[in-house]
Amino acid sequence: MDARLFAYLSYRDAPAALSWMEHVGFSLVRRQDSGAGEVAHAEVRMGDAVIMVSSADADYQRPALIGRSTGGGLYLLVDDVDDFYRKALSGGGSAVIPPEETEWGTRRARVLDPEGQEWSAGTYEPGASW
Repeated sequence: MDARLFAYLSYRDAPAALSWMEHVGFSLVRRQDSGAGEVAHAEVRMGDAVIMVSSADADYQRPALIGRSTGGGLYLLVDDVDDFYRKALSGGGSAVIPPEETEWGTRRARVLDPEGQEWSAGTYEPGASW
């Protein structure tokens, strides 16, 4: 079976979330608004990574950060972890794991975006070395 995976996220302030994503390097591909500044559907892209975004239709709660994780998040394969991390923080994100070398020989970092969504960025490509 052939399959592809795409993430979707909803935000209380979806326009601000889209701005943050553009700040870290995503390009806005599509945006459809529905009344009073709400985002009905948007898509951002960075290379082959595509994320769908909308305004939250309920008071969803993000899991709290416990130690170095919320228990789940997005992982973005990037060439320059340090650049992603700098942009994420300068755009209003919060530091979780500063850029570091891993014991398996790659580089990684982790941030929370301005609404607390966990984002990891690294040079490890899942499945590529198995």
